[in-house]
Amino acid sequence: MAILPPKPGTAATTTATTSPQSPIKPLTAAIPSLLKKSLRPHENIYNLPNFLTVTRLFAAPATAYLILHSQHTAALALFTYAGITDLVDGYLARRWKLQTVAGSVMDPMADKALMIVVTVTLAIKGALPLYLATLILGRDGCLALAAIYYRYASLPSPKTFTRYWDFSLPSAEVHPTTVSKYNTFLQLVLIGSTLALPVLTAQSHHLGIMHDLGLGGLDVHQGMMYFQWLVAGTTAWSGLSYAFLKNAVTILGDDEALKAKQGARGRAIIGMVFGSVVLASMYLAGTVDEQKQNLKAVADDSEGRA
Repeated sequence: MAILPPKPGTAATTTATTSPQSPIKPLTAAIPSLLKKSLRPHENIYNLPNFLTVTRLFAAPATAYLILHSQHTAALALFTYAGITDLVDGYLARRWKLQTVAGSVMDPMADKALMIVVTVTLAIKGALPLYLATLILGRDGCLALAAIYYRYASLPSPKTFTRYWDFSLPSAEVHPTTVSKYNTFLQLVLIGSTLALPVLTAQSHHLGIMHDLGLGGLDVHQGMMYFQWLVAGTTAWSGLSYAFLKNAVTILGDDEALKAKQGARGRAIIGMVFGSVVLASMYLAGTVDEQKQNLKAVADDSEGRA
């Protein structure tokens, strides 16, 4: 039996002639839109708030240089500039909607760099007790170590280097404790007061005003020592609060048992490491810093007799 070929115009012929071309046209038309979606526009990082933040980054080593060379007035002025611009750049970014991802990273980096560099420099110059500098730096280092663990432990699989630094993949949220916020403010006041003290005591005009207020040089230094104790207490309390408060860090995910285990391990890291820092600072306060205070008291007494 012979099989006759299909007549022109039948369904078979129509399918054979049109089916190879039908998927090509929509695919070709979709290519420009797909490319447009895949190419993300770069954010404009060249704005005034980010410029002010960058100047604060440069202010940190500049302030340290001035402190080391006993340029107290210039160091105080630069530290004051950093504090003012920290408020101004945030206000400008919110007011004119100039927030950027780069700014959100650089802003806390500039704040922390200034605090760390100035704290180390003041401790080297002897203007800040060694035990207090150990507490301040140890707290920041301990929280940074815990943050590394929290990020790795809570990051969904696969745990790769690229995914670890991809912060578009949120895995944990840190909620600053109440005492931590107060402690940050007190630390800023302490650093500013420590920078301002040699400026006030070096000029006779300022000494005259202090004398009229009933404050002598000894009273001011005694008050600074009490304030240092207060900051040391809030710093220790702030660091240990992250070891005891379960709501300080929220791990994202659905496995409640795993989240509880990861949170307990993170708090244990903070407790052990920062607990060691507190013990080390207590040892330094009772040995090195006490010896320095005794030597200074002897020197002041010798000058008074002379």
